Amino acid sequence: MDERPKLNFTAEEFHRVKEKAEAAYKALPQVYCPYLTTSVKFNAKGLEHLKFKARRHERSHYDQFMRFKLLHHAPEVLRKSHTLQGINETSTFERQKKHGRWEGALKLVTYYEFIAVMDRVRTKVIVKRVEGEECHFYSIIPFWRVSGITKKRLLYDGNSELD
Repeated sequence: MDERPKLNFTAEEFHRVKEKAEAAYKALPQVYCPYLTTSVKFNAKGLEHLKFKARRHERSHYDQFMRFKLLHHAPEVLRKSHTLQGINETSTFERQKKHGRWEGALKLVTYYEFIAVMDRVRTKVIVKRVEGEECHFYSIIPFWRVSGITKKRLLYDGNSELD
């Protein structure tokens, strides 16, 4: 049984929404976040994470569509966030280019979670800070709910790296 809320869209609608969201994302300026007391950049890493769950593992079109439809809320959520709703610190291997090739380096990574209701829609915005780098937008997660059957969260599983 499919637990996802009903959301019907055609392949054409998906590509239209995706193209519009990508163009808008690339035009986004950095946004000052009062809680972090610094600016948050909207770089290629955030856009890639909206499309891929991990390297070479594309998100479902349903998942991408939901995130792209809500993406325009992310700058406003960050601009108005004076309170942090969640934080996750971990050490992980981050890809970085060294001497002309990509390598993994173990870095301290902090994920900041901001939740807001914008236009009657609850969203969670994730900001990622890698040790030695600036903060950047990482993800936007749509309203989640708990499955009545499995008692598990749907659309969000609590892992900031993958969500």
